[in-house]
Amino acid sequence: MIELHPEFITKNGQKEFAVLPYEEFLKLQEILEDLEDLRDLRSAEEEDKDSPEYSLQEVKQMLEM
Repeated sequence: MIELHPEFITKNGQKEFAVLPYEEFLKLQEILEDLEDLRDLRSAEEEDKDSPEYSLQEVKQMLEM
């Protein structure tokens, strides 16, 4: 897991913003993109679960017709 080192900006004594070192921000952005890709992949797999499956040999035979 990524270790974050935020600096906080306060307003009226309350934490208003968190500032991260740029490298940590980039790593966090990469992790979020990977999670989004994984969610999209799982969604696509769920949508295709009832679709027919073909072996490479079957596809080659179909293309020869």
